[in-house]
Amino acid sequence: MLWLKALHLIFMVTWFAGLFYLPRLFVYHAMSDDEISNERFKVMERKLFYGIMTPGMIATFIFGIWMLTDYAWVLYSATGWLHIKLTLLVALVIYHGYCGKCLLDFKYDKNQRSHVFYRWMNEVPVLFLIAIIILAVVKPF
Repeated sequence: MLWLKALHLIFMVTWFAGLFYLPRLFVYHAMSDDEISNERFKVMERKLFYGIMTPGMIATFIFGIWMLTDYAWVLYSATGWLHIKLTLLVALVIYHGYCGKCLLDFKYDKNQRSHVFYRWMNEVPVLFLIAIIILAVVKPF
C-alpha cells in the first residue's frame, strides 16, 4: 500500500509541476513578439504538456484508482472528504484540458489572451493543490 501511495504522490507532483509551469510559459509566450521565441515556446509547451503533464496525470489516476480499489474506498466511501476530493480532481482534469486548448491556440497562432490572463490562470492549480492536500491529509468531512 505504501508503494502505491508513494507512486501516486510522485506522479501527482510531476503533474502539478507541469500545471504550475505551463501557464507560466503561456505568460511569456503571450509577451513574445518575435518568431524565434514564438517557435521556441511552442516546442517547450508541447513537450511539457504531452511529455510530462499528461503522463503524470494518467499515472496519478492509475495509482489513485488502484489505492481506491484495494484500500481506501472500503474505508472512506461513506465520508465526504473523498467525494469532494474526487470532484476537485474532475475539475482539475477540466483545467488540464483547458491548458491543452490554450496550447493549441498558441500552436496555431490563434491566442487572443493577454499575459495578464495567463498570470491569473497560473494561480488556479495552487488553489486545487491546497484543497486536495487538506482533504487527503486532514480529512475534515
